[in-house]
Amino acid sequence: MSEHGCAHYAAFVKEFGLDPFSFVHAYFSACINKDARRRKALSCLCHKCGSSGPQLYSCLHCIFFGCKGAHINEHCKHSKHYIALELSYGMIYCYQCKDFIYDSECQAIAEKHIKKEAKSLNKSLSWRPWSPSKLEIDLLLKNPKRRHVTAFTSIGLRGLLNLGSTCFMNCIVQALIHTPLLRDYFLSERHECPAKTSAKCLVCEVSCLFQEFYSGARGPLSLHRLLHLIWNHARHLAGYEQQDAHEFFIATLDVLHRHCKISMNEMAAEKSKHSQQQPQQDTNPTQCNCIIDQIFTGGLQSDVVCQACNGVSTTIDPFWDISLDLGEAQNQGYGGPPKSLIDCLERFTRAEHLGSSAKIKCSSCKSYQESTKQLSMRTLPIVASFHLKRFEHSSLIDKKISTFISFPSELDMTPFMSKKKSEQLSPSASSSSVLKSSKSSDRKHTSSSSISEDVAGPSNQDNSDFRYSLYAVINHVGTLDAGHYTAYVRHQKDIWVKCDDHIITTATLKQVLDSEGYLLFYHKKILEYE
Repeated sequence: MSEHGCAHYAAFVKEFGLDPFSFVHAYFSACINKDARRRKALSCLCHKCGSSGPQLYSCLHCIFFGCKGAHINEHCKHSKHYIALELSYGMIYCYQCKDFIYDSECQAIAEKHIKKEAKSLNKSLSWRPWSPSKLEIDLLLKNPKRRHVTAFTSIGLRGLLNLGSTCFMNCIVQALIHTPLLRDYFLSERHECPAKTSAKCLVCEVSCLFQEFYSGARGPLSLHRLLHLIWNHARHLAGYEQQDAHEFFIATLDVLHRHCKISMNEMAAEKSKHSQQQPQQDTNPTQCNCIIDQIFTGGLQSDVVCQACNGVSTTIDPFWDISLDLGEAQNQGYGGPPKSLIDCLERFTRAEHLGSSAKIKCSSCKSYQESTKQLSMRTLPIVASFHLKRFEHSSLIDKKISTFISFPSELDMTPFMSKKKSEQLSPSASSSSVLKSSKSSDRKHTSSSSISEDVAGPSNQDNSDFRYSLYAVINHVGTLDAGHYTAYVRHQKDIWVKCDDHIITTATLKQVLDSEGYLLFYHKKILEYE
């Protein structure tokens, strides 16, 4: 399609000019002033059914309003009027081409209308896709050299200097840098931070790191500023001794989440101040739309079934990762320790009989009764991360479990969803099953309190796809006292690299799957949009 639209629209413009588009877009799409908003409210209704939407089209030949589908289609067919404007997004549609079309002159008119609308409503412009200005186009033409991204490009790969037992930090940063949606968020400069907090903002520092990684430079980076910020905001990690990579991962997400939330609230308050409105109050602290929660937060469902009346008490807790036991399941008869990630997840989601020493007051029969407890996945995050609990700490001995645990490159989480579990086990069947799960204090949650169904989302998720693809693995080699962390990350499709502090080497998928995994990161294969 040329920048002047299709041949049918070119003929329309030759006969009628640009005025029909300009008028309809100004008054019924962008609504450039108060009079336009009044006109749209009074007259912008489907001429067939009187509906206001949700998606209306306006014929540009005669300003006929019609609902998307039969009503506007019927008008165009009988009147031979083939050019219409979709009013929600201001897009031109040609019923002869049966497609939306682009016209550069109309786009310029639309941009002016959108700015007038924003000024009239005293609001900022909504997010728009980037398009180069004339100055930027001239600069691009004068500097024709381009950085071509090939199958073997090193862009996005940087080694990280070890600052003294900081391999635990380096491997987590490599995993985060290669998280696709997190990369897209920071490279598109979506993070906005008030100047007064940016020097202390971990999100700003991470944003700079993404820019450094994808700048095309190849030398190793030093993470001293990031380490200092983490020390300031997660004091339990401060010091020069080796830390646990899993603890660092959770602490980093927590600080990023808090800083994102602070920045979002401050920006909202600043905008409200300029628009002479009261800042909106955060009425529900468990609901957050920051990039960390969008990518990493899921909902873990816990069902406790009373053995007397079969009453079920359900709570849902948010989580950033799932911690999985690797040791023997004591007195449960499961045939020894798990041998694969699937074994771990099956054991994690089996029902556990709580016994007579842990009676819980049933909300149905109002008495203390023995019960069973079963965990399942209510909602899954975009990135599902699993922590294989290789470090055991007790009053007698601290040890590392070096058992090989196999994990797949492609993972289907459907069997572990709450709906699937409820289909498999009725309350009576649940009571005879057993679960040996990790203690709740060992599972890392964003909050110790339960979250509502509004936050967790619907449990059935019939249209969701629960298939995941492996993209990063954190390994720990050596003993508990003298160990070292490395990371495997998927650089591009079918291309894996090993990150060992400042050394980056190519790797095969077999090497990844044969490694002694400690933290496993899976990315959702198909994303659902609301």
